[in-house]
Amino acid sequence: MTTKAESPSPLIDIESLGFDAGAHLLVRHALDALMPGQTLRVMGTAPGWEVMLEHWCRAQGHLVQWQAAEGRRFAVIERDRRYGRWRDAQQTGRSDPRVAEAVASRASPAWGLAARGAQVEAGSPEFAFRLDQKAEVWSENAADLYAQAVAAQWDPDEAVDWLLPFDLPAPVEAAVVQIMTYLVENENAALVVPARFLGQLHLHYRELQAALAIQVADEARHIDVFTRRIRHKGHEPARSTAGGQASLKTLLDEPDFSIASFMLSVMGEGTFVTLLQFLQRHAPDPLTRQIARLAARDEARHVALGMSHLLYRLNSEPRLRSRLAHAVEQRHDALEGTAGLNEEVFDALILIAAGELTPAAVARGYAQVQTLMREMADGRYTRLVRLGVEPAQAKQLAALHTRNFM
Repeated sequence: MTTKAESPSPLIDIESLGFDAGAHLLVRHALDALMPGQTLRVMGTAPGWEVMLEHWCRAQGHLVQWQAAEGRRFAVIERDRRYGRWRDAQQTGRSDPRVAEAVASRASPAWGLAARGAQVEAGSPEFAFRLDQKAEVWSENAADLYAQAVAAQWDPDEAVDWLLPFDLPAPVEAAVVQIMTYLVENENAALVVPARFLGQLHLHYRELQAALAIQVADEARHIDVFTRRIRHKGHEPARSTAGGQASLKTLLDEPDFSIASFMLSVMGEGTFVTLLQFLQRHAPDPLTRQIARLAARDEARHVALGMSHLLYRLNSEPRLRSRLAHAVEQRHDALEGTAGLNEEVFDALILIAAGELTPAAVARGYAQVQTLMREMADGRYTRLVRLGVEPAQAKQLAALHTRNFM
């Protein structure tokens, strides 16, 4: 192919290449270099190339005229704004969320699985993603939290020293097993809730998709290491109560993304960060302390994601605060008839903090667990106030949170 651009209308010579052998690629790429409305001159020598060129231009939506100069006939093609199959394509925003109007306020079902920023051909199938509105799901720093999570991923075989030697009194080891059993159960809920919303989230909001996906991966890793700690000394998981299961079921039953994020991440996982920090300080063996430290770091990011989303939505929808408060009150009323935190977990926390079964140690452990409870409530209060809840109401709501912690 030869190209001449001395005149305002560039000229390409496709020579003996026919449209049945790829000549359309040369013409298409030459047109793509032009602005809509500009023209391209094309000449060739292949048998029947004029007819095939006209047919291709009609299919693509380009206007074509014929002229002659210096004894040769050539086509003059005016480039359409969008042509061919892409004439009615939809633009799906921009890939960089920092660009103005990059993220749509509502994602079209017809955008389906396309990458944000792509052009989607007209006639593509529609996908029924329930969470398709930016205001209902977005978080301004989801991409940053995802990047932090990627950088902070840890391998249980390398980050935890499973060969550390230790021996605990049988009652203390049993207490650790009971706490780990309780943590697995709660982390199962913390995995299922975001996983459930992942399948409902429009992929246009890919930063949140990535953040939720890695949150699910975090929870799967926590479940693994908590289970490995249970089995470390040859034990099986301990007890799971009806009250604890009922409390967690309310999280799985919540259909609203913002309210579920509030109940799980802000109220529940925020409380769990305090619990894990307690175990990091007071666990009787170095293995449990290592596990608690690593899990607490991950959970803090989950809390940050939930807070970021709620702050974003509350900025444009202040009335959401009353719905959040109602959700706490409704959950409290629904669980009022349950036992809440089972006594085995409460007693296990005391024994872990005590380290031994002596009156003085148990008294010390009991006092530390009471301090833990106050720190949990204080943390919930602080997060509620940050979300704009009035202090008096925040104190009340913090106290109404489920006795099961999560």
